[in-house]
Amino acid sequence: MTEHTEQENIKKLHDLVKDIRFAMLTTVEEDGTLHSRPMATQEFEFDGDLWFFTSAKAPKVDEVQHNQHVNVSYSEPKDQKYVSVSGTGELVRDRAKIEELWNPLFKAWFPQGLDDPDLALLKVSVQKAEYWDSPSSKAVRLFGFAKALVTGKQIGNPGDNAKIEAPFSE
Repeated sequence: MTEHTEQENIKKLHDLVKDIRFAMLTTVEEDGTLHSRPMATQEFEFDGDLWFFTSAKAPKVDEVQHNQHVNVSYSEPKDQKYVSVSGTGELVRDRAKIEELWNPLFKAWFPQGLDDPDLALLKVSVQKAEYWDSPSSKAVRLFGFAKALVTGKQIGNPGDNAKIEAPFSE
């Protein structure tokens, strides 16, 4: 495993997530159970915040208002890229931010577009993040797996893994 500076880890986190369009957002329901659903990330410049469009009436909004702790997981198995971020969520109705992130394709979910009265953003302020990245080719990974099975020894060099904590600044 390669050691990186905090700034290198933040850049790596950004690079891993920027091309993964969908994530799983997990919230806590009132009874304490976890509830996950797919969400499209709107912006990932990684200054410590993630942004998602939502309806202000969506159950996830009620869940976040009851318990702000959330997790957002990204996965790209074909490239062996995995990211998990945890933080707090909040409903944001800032018109300027909504316009900044708006894309006409979102009319599929919000037919009234920017004039939809329920249009809002869910902001996730990331407190911790962890990533796993195994850049080896599939053949190399399969060979390593087979070798570990035959020799009884743990797979060597699983790739990069790092934990990062707020504050995030580059």
